[in-house]
Amino acid sequence: MSKNVGGIDRILRIVIGVALIIATVAGLLPAWGWIGIVPLATGLIGWCPAYLPFGLKTCKLK
Repeated sequence: MSKNVGGIDRILRIVIGVALIIATVAGLLPAWGWIGIVPLATGLIGWCPAYLPFGLKTCKLK
């Protein structure tokens, strides 16, 4: 499982995930807002399974 999420993509995933979770906890969004766990987790881990079928990578190659 090599990293395929990097840079700005990773930061955006974390910010959007946290924003969705906070909005849900604050009562601004219904229960579907917990979907924010997905972008948060993929941003923190640096790996997105949805990128695999398309061969996408947003991280720099080492």
